[in-house]
Amino acid sequence: MEQFDRNVLGRWTPCRFPIPQEILRVLAETHMELVLIHPFRNGNRRVPHLLSTLMGLQTELPLLNFRVLTGERKHAYFGAIQVGMDTRYAPMEKLWEEIIAQSLSAS
Repeated sequence: MEQFDRNVLGRWTPCRFPIPQEILRVLAETHMELVLIHPFRNGNRRVPHLLSTLMGLQTELPLLNFRVLTGERKHAYFGAIQVGMDTRYAPMEKLWEEIIAQSLSAS
């Protein structure tokens, strides 16, 4: 947790990035790194979602809608986690792009 605080939260919070692509990158990396330190790999996503929501609010996004990650898309989420274990965050960034788009259209 200390490394996560120093290396991730210390760099990316408060989350105030004017360029949408930077927001996607930061949310993807932060989410991935928090998921990876969770003691149970198949654990729930409540804490990473809460942190992502708080970071999104810092960038003036609406409350994030995570319904994108249910049903068939849940497999894409788990696949993005597998790829992200090698610090390749592009699949997670794509999911964040969908989450943000859905959240903006619902607000």
